[in-house]
Amino acid sequence: MSERSGHVAVLGAGSWGTAFAKILADAGREVTIWARRQPVADTLRAQRRNPEYLPHLVLPERVTATTDAAEAISGAELVVLAVPSQTLRANLAEWADHLHPDATLVSLMKGIELGTTKRMSEVIVEAAGVPAHRVVVVSGPNLAPEIAAEQPAATVVAGTDGRRTALVQSSIRTPYLRPYTNDDVVGCELGGAVKNVIALAYGIATAMGFGDNTRAMLMTRGLAETARLGVALGADPITFAGLAGMGDLVASCSSPLARNRTFGEHLGRGETLEQAQAATRQTAEGVKSCLSIRDLARAHGVEMPITEQVERICHEGMDPRIAVDTLMSRTAKPESYE
Repeated sequence: MSERSGHVAVLGAGSWGTAFAKILADAGREVTIWARRQPVADTLRAQRRNPEYLPHLVLPERVTATTDAAEAISGAELVVLAVPSQTLRANLAEWADHLHPDATLVSLMKGIELGTTKRMSEVIVEAAGVPAHRVVVVSGPNLAPEIAAEQPAATVVAGTDGRRTALVQSSIRTPYLRPYTNDDVVGCELGGAVKNVIALAYGIATAMGFGDNTRAMLMTRGLAETARLGVALGADPITFAGLAGMGDLVASCSSPLARNRTFGEHLGRGETLEQAQAATRQTAEGVKSCLSIRDLARAHGVEMPITEQVERICHEGMDPRIAVDTLMSRTAKPESYE
């Protein structure tokens, strides 16, 4: 590589990007975080803290920060992308020229691009001009505050190049995080993207006072529509029974730490999209991705009724009570995962 061989760049200083930098450093890597805002970079560098997102975390000394993306990326063996999914393409247009010719690009993002309906790995390939085998996806139940607190967790490292997935796996293996490899990139990415939408529905139902039967129905039927879309796109249906499918879905729906579930609770209390955004102050990826997931499903003739109703609540102003009635009045069918 270069004199900085083994160095890792983490592009994005949100909660998961910051926690991921800690994981990498704890696994023995030298890490530079790119932050968009100078005060964030200054605090990360001087105090090794990110009080806005993870106030109790003190980062290892192996972590530093900058607002200069070229500085962070230069010579990096691994380039970790942890920006909001809808900003990825524009950011990569600025960053691509600084990538080492053999760098592995690691996607932490869980979304589907608006307009193109492309998965994040597909956007990376297009925007950075790299072959697909250089892209690795990390997915699964990754609630950043719990991982930052070193609570035991597992994740999935998905890619088509076994050498690169093994490299990422070894680079994030710590006593508190157990990574598993997988070659089903499509399934892992769809599991991570669609669970955000289902978690919105779960939060809405929770705020409306519905109990465990309703919430269990949303999770299981949400998983069923995720798997239908995945199979239509060539994913292995078994993937959705694992960490990147059911595991991520359970964590995102059941945890009050999950931003999509929390955002959904605001909507379920009758708040507008703008009011919910102001209250949560974090990106709920499912709000935008529900539009692109809906379009992707329609293009492949896949029914995704929960996703459809979430989109109507978020973007058409539908009353959540009407959305529930619509779901419950659908034609009765056999429970099938074909």
